[in-house]
Amino acid sequence: MSAAHTPDGQIWDIPGGIHPAEHKQLSNRTPIQSAPLPKRLIVPLNQHIGAPAEPVVGVGERVLKGQLIAAANGFVSVPVHAPTSGTVSFIGPQSYPHASGMPAPAIVIDSDGVEQWCTLTPYPDYQPLDNSALIELIRQAGISGLGGAGFPTAVKLNARPTQKIHTLIINGTECEPYITADDLLMRECASELIGGIDILVKLIQPDQVLIGIEDNKPEAIAAVRVALAERNYQLKVFPTKYPSGGEKQLIQILTGVEVPSGGLPADIGMLCHNVGTCVAIYDAVIHGKPLISRITTLTGEALARPMNVEVLLGTPVCELLEFAGLDQAKLNRLIMGGPMMGFTLSDFSVPLIKTTNCLLASTTNELPAPPPAMPCIRCGECAQACPVSLLPQQLHFFAIGQEHEQLKAHNLFDCIECGACAYVCPSNIPLVQYYRAAKGEIRELEQKQLKAEQSKQRFELRQERLRRADEQKEAERQARAANAAQAKATQAQAASPLDSSGSAAAKPAGLSDEQKKLKIEASMAQVALKKAEKQLLTHASAELQAQVDELRSAAATAQHTLDTFIAAHPPAPPVAPVANDVELKKIKIDAAMLRAQVRKLEKLEAPSDEQQSQLQQLRSQLDAAEQLLARINTPAPAAPVKTVGIDAADLLKKAKIELAMKRAELRKAEKVGTNDAALSPLRAALAAAEQALHHAEDTSGKPAPELLRTDKQPIDETTRTLKTEVAFARADLRKLERDENAAPDSLEQARVRLADAEHKLTEHQM
Repeated sequence: MSAAHTPDGQIWDIPGGIHPAEHKQLSNRTPIQSAPLPKRLIVPLNQHIGAPAEPVVGVGERVLKGQLIAAANGFVSVPVHAPTSGTVSFIGPQSYPHASGMPAPAIVIDSDGVEQWCTLTPYPDYQPLDNSALIELIRQAGISGLGGAGFPTAVKLNARPTQKIHTLIINGTECEPYITADDLLMRECASELIGGIDILVKLIQPDQVLIGIEDNKPEAIAAVRVALAERNYQLKVFPTKYPSGGEKQLIQILTGVEVPSGGLPADIGMLCHNVGTCVAIYDAVIHGKPLISRITTLTGEALARPMNVEVLLGTPVCELLEFAGLDQAKLNRLIMGGPMMGFTLSDFSVPLIKTTNCLLASTTNELPAPPPAMPCIRCGECAQACPVSLLPQQLHFFAIGQEHEQLKAHNLFDCIECGACAYVCPSNIPLVQYYRAAKGEIRELEQKQLKAEQSKQRFELRQERLRRADEQKEAERQARAANAAQAKATQAQAASPLDSSGSAAAKPAGLSDEQKKLKIEASMAQVALKKAEKQLLTHASAELQAQVDELRSAAATAQHTLDTFIAAHPPAPPVAPVANDVELKKIKIDAAMLRAQVRKLEKLEAPSDEQQSQLQQLRSQLDAAEQLLARINTPAPAAPVKTVGIDAADLLKKAKIELAMKRAELRKAEKVGTNDAALSPLRAALAAAEQALHHAEDTSGKPAPELLRTDKQPIDETTRTLKTEVAFARADLRKLERDENAAPDSLEQARVRLADAEHKLTEHQM
């Protein structure tokens, strides 16, 4: 049956539950009294779920009653107000009512006894206000839930699910033993309660309002029924049972609908508020008063005068106990909250906060110390008492073994920590404590995992940003190199000298300086294009594609310029002997450059017809150059060495120099990839030089040196100098790129310097 059509008076039951001794008669027989004004109030900044409030006053400042002293610090947060007028004497860590006993930030106010209110802004006629303004009034009043964990009320009212809130539930159950604060509040402030419900109805517009009260509060039931008058809110009375006051349990009792595991009442169109919260909303809107006090039960057999008091927030617990007549000799332990879900206080100087509904000063007879825990006997009593239909026994074993995944699979976080399982356990196992510890461990691990995942994401995003920046820099560098090559090629083409017949002037045999320059530029353009194409395959993007197209066009232009020049200046194979070493060196360089061009064209997977034609032409030129080298390097028949008149030491020195030159020639030819046919004469010349050195050594009378061979290829001094310049230029550029304040002119100069150094190194190595 839908909760929106719940018949009047019909109720349902919840699974499990217990009915411990109530002990409510200790404190519900006298009216609510006003607690005396303390000399000092300790007002914690975090009396609610969410972020602590941020102080807006300073030490030494005088504040008025109801004045804002700490503003909300975030969406899930509420402001804090001064409970009385006085002077701020301290802001910082103070004793805080929590099971951990750890201090918390607070504002300490020394009261002046005047109780002077600040200016209030009441809205007795709130109907003209829109919902956002009304919710803002509730937020600024600092109202959080007064019956549970203290969730900010304005946040709860703003949480809109996908479906409408059709049922508003008012919780007047107060099921835990000893506590009677809500009971007395409903008896004495029933009209204010209904007024607060009216405000909630205006905000929520529910189809129905259900007020749930246990049948052990007859006076409260009667007062609420009278205050309802002609309103159509439904008052539902049901049998006393613990923990029927739990939000999800009350919804099931009143509507027969269960809140899904891990879900919220709003997920099924319901919203639940405590009666104390409703009265606080009424005071905030109708009278303009912020939440600075609450009704609290002072009870237990160690008190001479158990009662309910309206007490200012921040009042030290010890002063309340003194007001109620605490007998220290009878006191066994002091509990904040009820005996089922409360916690023991070891420090009586802690302040009363918004969620403090009870102070229980118990004797040894009331709450004796639990006997030692015994092993579980698997009786199943805990499972029968669980109001959430969990398996406490299994959860206990999983908690001991720290099996967190099993705990979550068995819905540990559905546990409301009511303590019913521990209450009925014959082995006296503190089951709830195990569950609380396990929840804390899981939350801590999840927080660590979340932080680790966030750190990983930040690292990956940074790496991606750096990668994109490097790609952009490389693409810009390649584009600049290609543009420079294209500009030089165009300039060279325009500056080519022509004879009177319109054809290029004849050049000597071999490669001219202009042809060398064009070949280098075409080679650099091809290298830049290959690098860009490789990056495009790895990281495809429109920007890189555009750069590749631009580089391809530049490479084609450079190659076309080179082909045009070669066609106009075909190299004539030399027929005359080489006059000197300079011409020999030039021929060797030309052959090496031709060989490099042939290899690059041979590596192309799908060469065009033009490239095939160019390859055949280059092969022919390379064969001619290699044949010429072979003829040049063929050694002439060795003439007998005439030693007459020549000093033996000079002959030895000349033989060593000749051997070094022949060895250098051979290594250079091997380095540029000369074929075996061209290398054979060089090797023969080297062997002849070695024999000549041995003969000179024999003639000189000195012992022959031991000949050592090594595969190490030494770097010539020019190459080393050029590489050093490239390294320094690259380092300076990177340093400027990392500097956010670097001038653009300096960056451009550094890039030009690097490009020039790389060009010189490439030209030297060709």
